[in-house]
Amino acid sequence: MKIKKILNNNTVLVSDKGEEKIVMGLGVGFQKKKNDPVVQSKIEKIFVMKDRSEYEKFEEIVTTLPEEHIQVAEKIISYTEKELGVSLNDHIHIALTDHLSFALERLTKGMVIKNTLLNEVKILYPKEFQIGCWAKSLILEKLEIEIPEDEVGYIALHIHTAKMNAGDMEKTLDITSMIRDMVDIIESSLNIKMDEGSVSYERLITHLRYAVQRSETGESLFDLDPEMSEMVKEKYKEAFSCAQQVGHFVREEYDFELPEMELVYIAMQIQRIYNRLVLR
Repeated sequence: MKIKKILNNNTVLVSDKGEEKIVMGLGVGFQKKKNDPVVQSKIEKIFVMKDRSEYEKFEEIVTTLPEEHIQVAEKIISYTEKELGVSLNDHIHIALTDHLSFALERLTKGMVIKNTLLNEVKILYPKEFQIGCWAKSLILEKLEIEIPEDEVGYIALHIHTAKMNAGDMEKTLDITSMIRDMVDIIESSLNIKMDEGSVSYERLITHLRYAVQRSETGESLFDLDPEMSEMVKEKYKEAFSCAQQVGHFVREEYDFELPEMELVYIAMQIQRIYNRLVLR
């Protein structure tokens, strides 16, 4: 394994049996030159950027951003893969590092970071959010910068997006925003404001997530027969009407179709909230 190009003191491009690989490790590129062998004991991570354009973006990242930001981002990535037991998409080496460095730059200038999806992120992606909390402690320890919980939420979103087959960031944000909008419609229809730290709120968010997931995959609700469905529509007319509003909204605004059976199930959740928060 010989060095093909030095990107910075801790990152080099190597040729390994004719294949280009990126090698990272503390001091792996320090005082080295092209064609030097890589010191095996300094290797901490090896990965391949299969897309050439991705490699060019990564090269720009490691040659322009502060090395300490890159090192922290890579520690977060390694910790995530270990904690979740998954291999993250290679793009996270670009996306998370670039995002994190920009966020840290803004924070050091006294700028405020706001994440309007924070509460939804906490509920939808709890494992990723916990990793974000770990990252918050790491950043404080290594860089002496305290990131707000809003930024923890953004780190969680990047981690979720980088999980294999989780889609891209735009899709993740769309789904999270769509669920938040669905809750807004339900609150408006019931004329209530739910406590975002309550069990009822968490239960609703979780149910809506699974409703969206089932609708995406075509999975059916086997525990709700047609007779029960008709009874719900008749007995809980207002709740079903609210669920229909939700269905109409996501179809018009997000081009997303919720099957009628899902709307019936959502109506049951709406009725439960109504009983607990309005009729109590």
